[in-house]
Order: sequence, then C-alpha cells, then structure tokens
Amino acid sequence: MPQLDPTWYVSQMFWLVVCFFVMLFIMSKFILPRIADIMDKRQRKIDDYLEKARENKALAEQSLENYQKAISEATAQAQASLEAMQKELDELVAKRQEELNRKLTKQIQDSEAKISQSRDEALAQVHEMSESLAWEIVKKIGVKDISRKDIKNAVNAAAED
Repeated sequence: MPQLDPTWYVSQMFWLVVCFFVMLFIMSKFILPRIADIMDKRQRKIDDYLEKARENKALAEQSLENYQKAISEATAQAQASLEAMQKELDELVAKRQEELNRKLTKQIQDSEAKISQSRDEALAQVHEMSESLAWEIVKKIGVKDISRKDIKNAVNAAAED
C-alpha cells in the first residue's frame, strides 16, 4: 500500500494541506455564508413569529378584558332590569290587591245593605203576617173589643223585646 510507504508522507502531507485549505476557502467563501444567511433568515422568521405571537396574545388579553367588561355590564344591566321589573310587579300586585280590597269592601257593604234590607222586609212581612194571624185568631175566638190597632201595638211591643 502506497499510503503507508514513508517516502510518500511528504507529498501526502502537502496534498492534505492543499486540499484542506482549498476546502476551507470554498467553505468560507461559498458554503458558510449561505448557511449563516439561512440561519439568519430562520432566526428573523422565528423572531417575527414570536413578535406576532406576543401581539396576538396582547390582543387576545385585551379582547378577553373587553369581553369580561361587557359581560359584567350586561350582568349589571340585567340585574337592574330584574330589580326594576320586580319593583313594578310589586307595585302592580299592591295596586291590584288594593283594588280587590276596595271591591270586596264595597261588595260586603252592598251585601250587608241588601241583607239588612231583606231582613227589614222579612221582619215587616212577619209583623204583617203576625198582625194578620193575630187578627184572624181574635176574630175566630170571638173577641170583639180588640181593634186592629191594638193588635198592631201588641205585635210591635213583642217584636221589640
């Protein structure tokens, strides 16, 4: 094998150094700048994505804050509306209750008046019937010295007791 022969070591070393420096030159002038450029572009893209992510995060946080604010305002408005509606309903119930009480009181008074009138009419009829019955009894018994006026006074006196 010629590469293990010591006479060729110097020429092999020479070509090794020449090839190394040629490869180093090619790498430094053509390949490494392209790799650095690609890495630079990649880092800029990553930085842009991170910046957009931060902006989107800030926008999302702002949107969440606005949403929560809108929810709290809507809740407050709904609560106020419910309270106003409850107050209206309470007032309406109180008003209707008052109207009902007035109507019932009037009906009770009217009914009491009708009952009183009916009772008075019934008593008057009872007095009339009592007088008439008493007059008939007195006539059948044959008592002649009692007048209709005496019977009426006796019935009225008995009714007052």
